Amino acid sequence: MSVLNERAIIDIIISNLGLRGNNKRRDDDVSTVSLQNMKRMKSLIMKCDMLVESTDVPPGMYPWQIARKSISACVSDLSAKGIKPHVSLISLGIPKKYSNTEIEDLAKGFQIASKEFGVKIVGGDTNESKELIIDCSMIGFSEDCASGLPGRNGAKPGDLVLVSGEFGYTSSGLKILTKNAKAYGEFKNNAISSVMNPKPAQKFGISLAKYFSASMDSSDGLSISLYELARQSNVNFLIDNIPSAKGVCNFARNNRLDYKRLIFCGGEEYEIVGTSAPANLKKAKATARRSKLKLFIIGKVEKGEGKVFLLDRKTGKRVQLKDMGYVHLNHRRKSG
Repeated sequence: MSVLNERAIIDIIISNLGLRGNNKRRDDDVSTVSLQNMKRMKSLIMKCDMLVESTDVPPGMYPWQIARKSISACVSDLSAKGIKPHVSLISLGIPKKYSNTEIEDLAKGFQIASKEFGVKIVGGDTNESKELIIDCSMIGFSEDCASGLPGRNGAKPGDLVLVSGEFGYTSSGLKILTKNAKAYGEFKNNAISSVMNPKPAQKFGISLAKYFSASMDSSDGLSISLYELARQSNVNFLIDNIPSAKGVCNFARNNRLDYKRLIFCGGEEYEIVGTSAPANLKKAKATARRSKLKLFIIGKVEKGEGKVFLLDRKTGKRVQLKDMGYVHLNHRRKSG
């Protein structure tokens, strides 16, 4: 880079994040974090996620929104396990064309995310790249042993299938932004906002994960998430309550789109998908109510071999859901 070299970029980010003077080793190759207040913690929980401009950034997204999104993705995965992030390292691949203003805007996004999700950004690395790349590594702690966290293989027949929110806004927003799909008013604003400013279900996960038998986030799409949990748990899911966001059906009808595909096969919604034993439902609902959270029960777990079915309430018939969504290096998983 001719003007903004690595040192200059690091200084801009450090300055905007307020790290200058807070870390005695800021000019070192390592970052340090004190664990003196972590005596009760039994497990170190780690997560990394890479954002690549050409595949993860929709048109019109500002640098600060891109930076915030890169943090949101990691936060979402940790939240699905009930873990609050503690610290994060950020590695940046930055194109030569990036200006001082754009670097400062990226730093602003990291700062916003740091405050919003309660995670300290303590260091990272920078390099030159052909497109913007952000690699986020995040660490959280748990008072439980790692085996006590909800995995993807714990769903049992008789469990309920639940989600943290409704679906369809993000895939609709992408259709509006990239395909000029027609939308108006509040629905259009909500759909575009869900793409530009994703909201991980952090509070939901931290409050309710202790009641999950299995869980993950829905960043690759609701269908893929349901299939992943069903396969790893060696059970079937029967979905009898489609979690459709307000206005999605009308949007699909007006644009001649399949509304079920918008709901189940979109991706990047960062909701939490989980299963829970019926015995835990009363406590889970009470916790959600106290925390002013919505909890959506969308189906149940049955004996099976990793399939997901939709129940048509009018006919009583079951139709197997297509296993589709966003998959990196393949982009769209074909139905299987």
